Amino acid sequence: MKKHIILSLIALCSVLQLYAKEVEVSSPDKTLKASLTLNSKGQLFYRIFKNGQQVLEYSKLGLIRADQDFLHQLKFVSVSKPVKVTDHYQLAVAKRFENNYEANKLVFTVSNAQKALMEVIFQVSDDGVAFRYHFPNKSSGLKEITSEATSFNFPAEAKAWLQPMAVAKTGWSQTNPSYEEFYEKEIQVGTPAPLKAGWVYPALFKSNGTWVLITETFPDKDYCGTRLSTESPAGEYTVTFPDQREVIPGKALNPISTLPWYSPWRILAVGSLKTIVESTLGTDLAKPAKIKNVADFKPGISSWSWVMLKDDSTVYDVQKKFIDYAADMNWDYCLVDADWHKKIGRDKIAELSKYAQTKNVALILWYNSAGNWNTVPYGPKDFMLTEASRDKEFAWLQSIGVKGVKVDFFGGDGQSMMAYYEDILTSAAKYGVSVNCHGSTLPRGLQRTFPNLMTMEAIRGMEFRTFEQKDENVAASHIATIPFTRNVFDPMDYTPMALGGVPRFERGTTSAMELATAVLFQSGVTHMAETPTRMAKAPAYVQDLLKHLPKHWDDIRFVDGYPGKYCVLARKAGNKWYIAGINGEKDSKELNLDLSFLPSTSITMITEGKDAMGFSSASLQGSTKVKVTLNPHGGFLMLSQ
Repeated sequence: MKKHIILSLIALCSVLQLYAKEVEVSSPDKTLKASLTLNSKGQLFYRIFKNGQQVLEYSKLGLIRADQDFLHQLKFVSVSKPVKVTDHYQLAVAKRFENNYEANKLVFTVSNAQKALMEVIFQVSDDGVAFRYHFPNKSSGLKEITSEATSFNFPAEAKAWLQPMAVAKTGWSQTNPSYEEFYEKEIQVGTPAPLKAGWVYPALFKSNGTWVLITETFPDKDYCGTRLSTESPAGEYTVTFPDQREVIPGKALNPISTLPWYSPWRILAVGSLKTIVESTLGTDLAKPAKIKNVADFKPGISSWSWVMLKDDSTVYDVQKKFIDYAADMNWDYCLVDADWHKKIGRDKIAELSKYAQTKNVALILWYNSAGNWNTVPYGPKDFMLTEASRDKEFAWLQSIGVKGVKVDFFGGDGQSMMAYYEDILTSAAKYGVSVNCHGSTLPRGLQRTFPNLMTMEAIRGMEFRTFEQKDENVAASHIATIPFTRNVFDPMDYTPMALGGVPRFERGTTSAMELATAVLFQSGVTHMAETPTRMAKAPAYVQDLLKHLPKHWDDIRFVDGYPGKYCVLARKAGNKWYIAGINGEKDSKELNLDLSFLPSTSITMITEGKDAMGFSSASLQGSTKVKVTLNPHGGFLMLSQ
């Protein structure tokens, strides 16, 4: 009888909620909640609560199609009961190989003034909230979305870590936007974007003591990439569409599709810094693999001459030395950069690839994404533009044993440009070729859908430190921001590890900090910046560690840190844990690290010292509570057996 009364009260509450047009869906652990409201004017809003504390205030939902308004005068149709959704997947190009996702799903359906339907689908997991739009009706003709009203409305006192969006067609050879600006750190919400083109994902916020990281999933060839608005009055950030120039000329900019139609997921990881850094929501919500030959694509480490030696190094003899270097270091690849077709030639590249294979090394070759969206003089170009030309080029690469391509200088986030990434990945997969995208957008979980996507740049990486002293001056704080933002969900081709510093400039990081970035940063293929000549000067114990560096990671643990100031992360491979720590500030730090998750108290630590290149090595025994000193702009790398 008591149970019957309780169930009746629950049902009554549900009915009252429907009449009030307000519903809630909570995470499996009940600590996170999303609340949806349809107000008296027929407008949709949502809020997010963590442990009963409001993290996101009333934020807008809805959008405008060219043929229909799904923002105003909406009427409630139905709401589903929350249902449990689960997923399990493996992903080598990620911070965790085995991944589990569990969330509660709710579908809220409304109709507009023309009685057309729109569903808003919410999924709430223990580590975050995701939602997307769905038009369930059918159409034979194309529909276009002209704007989204989706917003993220933070309390006025919240802080943000945001990367400005570069204006299209600016920068060297009109190559922007390339997601290569510095993050603005701990700024007041509501601060306008300095470049007037908005803010990019991932966007990090601290709201009422809770951290929130916002991103989205990659569109399925039927949507554009989005960003956050330039203006965010009172802390409300709106989803906006790309600049009209961010397209393949003559092709789609804004979202266009037939019905039915799903939008990409809008994703908010919510919780502590540990929750944010360890979250896999960016791939949990991504589409499963579209290719069958997943095992053909191997993560690994690559040598690379260009970042330190520049254009003159792209010649046969130098590349042969970098192949030998990769072989000596037990690395998998050697990247041959721009203009190889002129400076080496296709016949000699085939010869070089054959030589590399005798060393158990595979080549990766550079290509210009081409088209008329940039004026970059480097080639080869035009090979990626059509399916026929891609098939011909990838077939040749396969025939000479080349395993990867680096495609550079894409043109933005319009729908047609976003579809171009998938076209390249689809063609490459047929021939067993992996892909690295540079001058590109953010992966947005695309590495799960296409496991031959090894990495994407979308970061102000090492190369900028070789251009100007000002980049080297702020390198440490930039590095200390990235593990909490850009590199949380997606692989990132920063091209780390200048152990001997950057030529011509005063150092902004120590050698130990540079060594730590080899573990701190995650990328399917990690292109190491250090040269063979300087690597030979490193202590034997540093070289030995790098020769046995894992090709991919099984797990991750956040140990300590604060965005822009310092970070300590642990990554697991097999039964070994690698713990990387870096200091982004000019003052030393004393840290007491809790390493109780380690299976052993036998720890080797490499940090600052007086050995070659400024290293020292020590053995730490007997405790999982470790006290360490982080030198100014310094770091360490630990290995637990």
